[in-house]
Amino acid sequence: MDNTVVDLETLQALYENRAQDDEMDSIKKHIKSAKGKEDAKPLDKPEFLFQLSQISNFSERVFCILFQSTFHECITSILRKIEILQKVCKTLQSSEAVLQVLGLVLAFGNFMNGGNRSRGQADGFTLDILPKLKDVKSSDNSQSLLSYIVAYYLRHFDEDAGKETCVYPLPEPLDLFQASQMKFEDFQRDLRKLRKDLNKTELETQENQLAETQKFLELSVSFSVKPKAGEKEVSPHTFFSIWHEFSTDFKDQWKKQNKLILQEVKMAEESFKQARQKASYNVTPKHATGIVCI
Repeated sequence: MDNTVVDLETLQALYENRAQDDEMDSIKKHIKSAKGKEDAKPLDKPEFLFQLSQISNFSERVFCILFQSTFHECITSILRKIEILQKVCKTLQSSEAVLQVLGLVLAFGNFMNGGNRSRGQADGFTLDILPKLKDVKSSDNSQSLLSYIVAYYLRHFDEDAGKETCVYPLPEPLDLFQASQMKFEDFQRDLRKLRKDLNKTELETQENQLAETQKFLELSVSFSVKPKAGEKEVSPHTFFSIWHEFSTDFKDQWKKQNKLILQEVKMAEESFKQARQKASYNVTPKHATGIVCI
């Protein structure tokens, strides 16, 4: 179909306003009864609907054209969400940098609680602690535990700290936010609708969605996250909202500490350059007699 003649918006309007069976029956009866009468009144819109009905399989063909125009967009949207969920889950589960950050949180937490036998020798911690790290301040209130952890990580674990090649160690806050807004029920509903419209099963997409659901549930178990009241299973919102808040705070400090390290590197380079200039000297030539030329 040439979309320049009839655009999809117009086609959608035609499809939505197509005559129903009972309406067509009334229109056909009127046309039949008015046939041959000189004083017959035109039907206006009903006449147009009757003309559309004369197109072979009009409703089915229009539906297919509309579905074809939106199918790629719908399936791409679903796959994009699954890819984000897959990337975030993989990073949290297997990234060495994430493990290093969490290890620092545990180590410094145990050090701060060293005088407490039960809390100072912990083997782990619950995730809801992560967003609270920014509220733990030093005695002079000059920095938070979060800023200290970020600075320590950059100076002891990241060889590219202060450089353009420095890579953020946690999942991006935007990806975590999008993951927190996902609902597996929405995936299933969208796939059911596509399957119904397409009238066949998109097995590959459905299997991907089921696989990522299982991976997420395994990830939530590995972090010992429990469902909230009223939830049968841990929801993406419950799990990723914690990580989103922590990653957002962590990235703010990560940017500040990287900028500070970069300034320190530049100052060190400038100091080294000035020291080299002061240490340099010129050798004064001498004559064969040993008398210095001035």
